[in-house]
Amino acid sequence: MSDELDHKASIEYAEGKMDKEAMALRAGAIDAENAEHSMTVLQAVRAYPMATFWAFVMSSTIIMESYDVFLMGNFLALDAFRNRFGVYDPGTNSYVIVTKWQSALQMSGQLGALIGVFLAGPITSRIGYRLATLLGLMLLNAMIFISYFANSLPVFFAGQLLEGIPWGIFIANAPAYCSEIVPLRLRAPATQMLQMFWAIGSIIVGAVTFVYNTHEDVQAYRIPLALQWMFPTPLAILMFFAPESPWWLVRQGREAEALRSVERLGRRSKAQNVETVAMIRRVVELEKSETAPSYTELFKGSDLRRTLIVCLIYASQNLSGNLIANQAVYFFEQAGISTNLAFALGLITSVLQMIFVMLSWILTTYFGRRSLYLWGTGFNTLLLVCLGIAASVGASKSASLAQASLGLIVSVTFTLAAAPVSWVVIGETSAIRLRPLTTGIGRATYYIIEIPCIFLASFMLNPTGGDLGGKCGYVWGATGLICFVVAFFGLPEMKGRSYREIDILFKRGVPARKWTKTEIDVNDDE
Repeated sequence: MSDELDHKASIEYAEGKMDKEAMALRAGAIDAENAEHSMTVLQAVRAYPMATFWAFVMSSTIIMESYDVFLMGNFLALDAFRNRFGVYDPGTNSYVIVTKWQSALQMSGQLGALIGVFLAGPITSRIGYRLATLLGLMLLNAMIFISYFANSLPVFFAGQLLEGIPWGIFIANAPAYCSEIVPLRLRAPATQMLQMFWAIGSIIVGAVTFVYNTHEDVQAYRIPLALQWMFPTPLAILMFFAPESPWWLVRQGREAEALRSVERLGRRSKAQNVETVAMIRRVVELEKSETAPSYTELFKGSDLRRTLIVCLIYASQNLSGNLIANQAVYFFEQAGISTNLAFALGLITSVLQMIFVMLSWILTTYFGRRSLYLWGTGFNTLLLVCLGIAASVGASKSASLAQASLGLIVSVTFTLAAAPVSWVVIGETSAIRLRPLTTGIGRATYYIIEIPCIFLASFMLNPTGGDLGGKCGYVWGATGLICFVVAFFGLPEMKGRSYREIDILFKRGVPARKWTKTEIDVNDDE
């Protein structure tokens, strides 16, 4: 622990405002924060190996939402599913799922998740990340039965909606938990793992549906549905043994348990662990309030700005290429690619997405959040416009291949920059005290934007709807441009900032483009 107490603390002690214990805790908190700033990524991994492992486990809960979202998108292109639940379309000489049910099936899980994210905040604030996640996993196990035995589209809709409720708990809690259990240098890769597991879910779906896309019986879609059961129980067993977030424990006044949690997360000395808890306590006391966290607080003072950033970054995931990624196989078919090749391209897209997410860990470490998000969104916007142009030059094999290629590139580059960076920003922006509520309402914004976008995307691609094919690139290019402009003026660079520094910068109202030039003294408390 440092031998020198800062000047401000010495004055407060002399005036009787701070006792020796408080001064010692403050010095320990400063030392812990300085230690996190001085760590490299590799040093942080060596110091906190179990934190890395538990972030990996929590991130893997995202597989379940990803798996089902991509599964519903692939079912629209699956002959066995379309022949069982679709209507005959003379124009294509095949069965298709009508536009309203196409949209309904893809938004059903999101409607359930919208309910889940609003439940997640209050539940997690009360019982913690670990127990809330266990509750969601057990609930999901039960809800899968409904989808598996569904024999009509309305039952499919109901099953997907109920499955979505635990997804909402996972998606609200995972980025918050991951960002809280790791040190500063690991916040970006720990939260970006969420996008990697999203890609893994799509890879599993791509592989399974590629194998079964030639089958004509009900097993072609029932077996992929049944494979959902391979996730919840193993993850529940692991989460049972997971440590609770020390930040949540300190917020509850359970500092002894927080110390034990910190000890489980890292390989550091007792004194260093005590300093880490002191650092957490320092930030928690900066945000201290006499009332319990509530949704109304998210729209007051500096927390309003933080809430808007989280909501806008979540909303932009649906407006800058994500929906083409989620409907990749169906998009490839509508671009004129054969069914078998479309499923193969969908699988290739998913594999490339996972590789590019891992590459984004390096890019975020060196270039930061704001820069990578802006460059990634700007590049994708340009590609989307090019996609629209390729679809406008007339029907030909070359035009179809160009559309398929651009659709694949858009889906992949989305996971290199904008998508993984979003998870980091979401995990870092919210106030510690309000984090479960902020991530919940942010994800709710994602679903509120996604639901009408799903209707729009389905209408634009469906032969019985707008039948625009690649021309949808014009629409998503326009929305992507809006996201770029808003982020340019509103998204600050939080790379290398501790939660204390982020709190202070928001409270001071520092404009987004001046964050990198603003210095925060290690002794500042406000």
